[in-house]
Amino acid sequence: MKRILLALALGAGVLTTVVTPVLAATTSAEDAILLKKKKALAAKRAAEKALKEAEADAAKLKKQKAAKQASAKKDNNSIFAKRKTRTLRVEPVADRRIARKKDCGGFMDCMFGKRNVRVTRNSGFQTASFSSGAGLSAKKTRKTVDFTDAKYKPGTVIVRTSERALYYVLGDGEAIRYSVGVGKEGMQWSGVNKVSRKQEWPSWTPPQTMIEREAAKGHYIPDFMEGGPGNPLGARAMYLGATMFRIHGTNNEASIGGAVSSGCIRMMNADVIDLYERVKIGATVYVQ
Repeated sequence: MKRILLALALGAGVLTTVVTPVLAATTSAEDAILLKKKKALAAKRAAEKALKEAEADAAKLKKQKAAKQASAKKDNNSIFAKRKTRTLRVEPVADRRIARKKDCGGFMDCMFGKRNVRVTRNSGFQTASFSSGAGLSAKKTRKTVDFTDAKYKPGTVIVRTSERALYYVLGDGEAIRYSVGVGKEGMQWSGVNKVSRKQEWPSWTPPQTMIEREAAKGHYIPDFMEGGPGNPLGARAMYLGATMFRIHGTNNEASIGGAVSSGCIRMMNADVIDLYERVKIGATVYVQ
């Protein structure tokens, strides 16, 4: 009996000795996994926090940049406002000067300018060849002015023929004013239309009526001209509805401020490029 009890006691001791290390090993592995998960979670939260902080910093920087730009614009507007007072006072004088401005001497001069075109006469007709720098003038006339007529929405274009001026409405009581060339007497028009198309360095296809009219006067006009510095439509063109009229540039800067075109509105190339970037297709254009 004693031997049996001793054997049982020894067996139990062996079993306890074997089970305890196994349980300890299992617990240690679970703790390691749990610790690993905790570390991963902590790292994830730290990364999320860093990302949020970075986004907040970026948003703050963007806000500061926008505020700086707004401040700079305000300062510029303030400068313009000081200048506008002087400008607006002398505008009537400028208008009288424009009113006295002589129209160009002939069709070819009106279209191309004396400096940019060499006229060759042949059997009573004349053709044009262009200088390499034709149409590349960087002169501009635009300026920001007061514009308080609430009838016109931002993005609207108004051409005032008698002023020889085009206004692009900015809103908040302001507009950009550009000097322009308008139609000759008998070719001026008024109305409302939409910008239907825009083109960089547009080609020119003169209407047949113009070709025939000018041919009777001894002026040869090609049926088609590729876009480029020598083209009378200049650097950009904005087409008005389905009409033959456009707002476009010119390689004859001397014609700006005069009644010189066949109904189109001419602008300095630097000005028409600026307007082109602002005006959207579908914008309303008033010609008055």
